[in-house]
Amino acid sequence: QGRLMESGGGSVQAGGSLILSCAASGNTYPGYSMGWFREAPGKEREGVAVIDSLIKTTYADSVKGRFTISQDNAKNTLFLQMNSLKPEDTAMYYCASAWGPARIRRGDFGNWGQGTQVTVSS
Repeated sequence: QGRLMESGGGSVQAGGSLILSCAASGNTYPGYSMGWFREAPGKEREGVAVIDSLIKTTYADSVKGRFTISQDNAKNTLFLQMNSLKPEDTAMYYCASAWGPARIRRGDFGNWGQGTQVTVSS
């Protein structure tokens, strides 16, 4: 699997927007699932959104209608468009990939980026 590198995090006021990017540096393979996860201090890393090789998407209930996951295969890049951000969205956001189909579950993903911090102030 390719190595993953997140970018685009930062500080934003509640109601604002950010776009996170995840660049894959290595070769890509069919059957991948890609996902975004987040981890707040003292909490378990949780799934945010997943997209599979058929472009089927899955979202956590907490972000439905606000976040959109997408990918540009030609650029080997994954995106997370985050709108209407809330303070509870504050977390380290991680990009991840799986070799095949994957649920929105941390254990289904084996390749991880180093994370990008998102901080939302009220």
